[in-house]
Amino acid sequence: MKKFLLLTLLLVTGIASAQVVGEITGTNGEKLPYVNIYLENSFTGTTSNQEGKYELEIEHTGKYTIVYQFLGFKTERKTVNIQNFPYTLNVTLTEESTSLEEVVINSNENPADRVIKKAIENRKSNLAKIEAYTADFYSRGMWKIENAPNKILGQEVGDLGGGLDSTRSGIVYLSETSSKIKFQAPKNFHEEIIASKVSGDDNGFSLNSAQDAEYTFYNNTIELNTELVSPIADYAFNYYNYKLEGIFYDDLGNLINKIKVTPKRPKDRVFSGYIYILENSWEIYGIELTTTGESTQIAPIETLEFKQNFTYSEKDKLWVKLSQTVNFTWKIFGIGGNGRFSAVYSNYNFTPQFTKKDFSNELLSFAESANKKDSLYWESIRPMPLTNEELNDYVRKDSIQERKNSKVYKDSIDQVYNKFGITDILFGYNYKNSHKKYSMGISGPVQGIRYNTVQGWNTTVDANFVKWEDDYEKFWRLNASANYGLADNRLRVTGGFTKKFNNKSKPYLQINGGIEAKQINDTEPISTLVSSIATILFDKNYLKIYDRTFIEANYSEELFNGFRLYANASFERRKALLDNAEIIEDEDDFTANNPLAPNNFNSVPFQEHNIAKIGITGRINFGQKYYNYPDGKYNVTNSDYPTLYVSYEKGFAATVDDYNFDHFKITATQNVSLQNKGDLKYSIKGGKFLNADNISLVDYQHFNGNLTHVKLSPTINQFNLLPYYANSANDAYGEFHIEHNFKGYLLGKVPLINKLNFNTVLGVNTLWTTGNKPYSEYSIGISNIGFGKYRILRVDYVQAYQGDWKDNGVMFGLSLGL
Repeated sequence: MKKFLLLTLLLVTGIASAQVVGEITGTNGEKLPYVNIYLENSFTGTTSNQEGKYELEIEHTGKYTIVYQFLGFKTERKTVNIQNFPYTLNVTLTEESTSLEEVVINSNENPADRVIKKAIENRKSNLAKIEAYTADFYSRGMWKIENAPNKILGQEVGDLGGGLDSTRSGIVYLSETSSKIKFQAPKNFHEEIIASKVSGDDNGFSLNSAQDAEYTFYNNTIELNTELVSPIADYAFNYYNYKLEGIFYDDLGNLINKIKVTPKRPKDRVFSGYIYILENSWEIYGIELTTTGESTQIAPIETLEFKQNFTYSEKDKLWVKLSQTVNFTWKIFGIGGNGRFSAVYSNYNFTPQFTKKDFSNELLSFAESANKKDSLYWESIRPMPLTNEELNDYVRKDSIQERKNSKVYKDSIDQVYNKFGITDILFGYNYKNSHKKYSMGISGPVQGIRYNTVQGWNTTVDANFVKWEDDYEKFWRLNASANYGLADNRLRVTGGFTKKFNNKSKPYLQINGGIEAKQINDTEPISTLVSSIATILFDKNYLKIYDRTFIEANYSEELFNGFRLYANASFERRKALLDNAEIIEDEDDFTANNPLAPNNFNSVPFQEHNIAKIGITGRINFGQKYYNYPDGKYNVTNSDYPTLYVSYEKGFAATVDDYNFDHFKITATQNVSLQNKGDLKYSIKGGKFLNADNISLVDYQHFNGNLTHVKLSPTINQFNLLPYYANSANDAYGEFHIEHNFKGYLLGKVPLINKLNFNTVLGVNTLWTTGNKPYSEYSIGISNIGFGKYRILRVDYVQAYQGDWKDNGVMFGLSLGL
């Protein structure tokens, strides 16, 4: 009964608050979604939903001309004299008939090419026509899943917040936003969310934003994980073929060219579909373009369809975007679904009087109580009516929300996840109490099994306890780790405490201590798993470890926008470790645990000692923007500038006097988009030690070397063939890494090979250290290797040089990102 009453209330208030309501169909009776409906000579408008229904808000009775505009159909104008509200006006649109009869076809030139060339020629000037504006923005996002399994990779899926029905299908995410946006060329932008709603979560904040929905095909590329080439980019003819499907005249007498866009190579970073271009001004009249998961290299995506509708403002002499819809389908691991993100722009003002206070690094903010608006408010401002499916989702999830937040419900969900199985003894167990907001877990001894020449077979068991507030905006955590080695018969235990104080400046405090076997190279370039495999199968014991007894404290916080401070202090006892004699006695290929004397198994790299250390690092993100949500601050790195790290570390009070030191370091990193030519990353690092001629090897500046021919961590700060300790520095040093992923720019043009959808990657790594000849390596690789949606592999050929020494090899790894 409660559900029925709520549904009735929503339906009644929907009708009562709407001023002009109706349904839009085609001549065959089909429902037409995403039709633009607006008052003539204004930006007061709305858009029909997927069922063809619309609601247009009009403040006063009187005579109005309402315009109905939809790509592929003739624009209709209805003049009405409204005396009472609500006013019902159903409309039937007729398909637009295109014609080639008036097109003078030159046998030497494709008529579509003429239009596209003009659009490209005028691209920048048309983009620059809008110098500034304010507008109202409404968006709705919806994501559906079909035939969801009960488990994925052994983990319970559940009902996904009440979104799944008995067929394991349904809406798993539905949200709306209403906001005020401000724009000033070239890049000033701000959005204030006036209202935000998430189905099934009264305290939730929608992820929809105007900034993220701003896809402008006047730009050369559109960023969707990678840079996709616009059909009117400067270099578009390298990617597309064009066909003039026909011309038609809009209701204002403008000649519109309907151009079919076909990729020359379907797996390039491209679109297909239709673009509508106005004759003479060469502006975009409409967009109906589709891309694929292969083009975007987003594995789960099947298709992404963009629809944009524009209208002309006689007052401002501008064609402006009224609505945008992005429909998508997805499938992975045998699960699929679809979704859409719809946006409506209204109440444009192209002559705002902005001041310096109107814009800052804040891109998005929320009005007070933005997520507390009731259904009556939403019905009064929603420009696009809900579909029956969306309405039912709100009703169902809102009705169970109170139950979902109850202790009984949370306990029932936890019981499913907290079930203990016999295999948990070996592989680990986790327990969660959602109502009291804590969880605990312990890993299994099997997953922690490793092997090295000091400890022999060893295993690590980790345990943790986490208590949180406000969806992890604040939390504290206790953790412990126990490692036992059979060969050295040694149990080592560490533990720690971590606290996050808020989700704005995100201050973290960590206190850790205990005894551990730690890599001498503190960059930890080789994982214990890869090292174990290399030691067991190939007799290559690259891992070099020492015994560390320590207590340390770390603190970090963003002190102001763009600047984060990291500080640490520690006291350590360090003791060198020797290889186990029984393990190494029959293996000639093993090297000593002392990297300074790899053939002397009885030598040690440093004296046993105690030392205190302090360090401080400042991270500067120049021009950093941010989203200011009520529940936290979310930073957006500005790719126009590098990120800078400036560090100082001091070792003091060492029991060996020569082991005290000072170390200064500076690092700059940046990711740069080169549009259709791919993505470039670089990292530059330099440093200088003072009073460090005879310091412990542990405190040297080590570099991220690799001798395994395996590169599981696709980081830019990693060498491919550099020995782990051969160039470690205790004086001045510098390193440079650069890598460019062409994202199909090269291989996409090679017949047959372009069907594989591989990416070419070029890289250069160099290192300079005092007393050594420069080291450099050059690589060429292929990424995005795999089958179907599973393309995570990468292969590189590397050539390395240092003086008269040179080496080469093939690297195998992952292609996650660059």
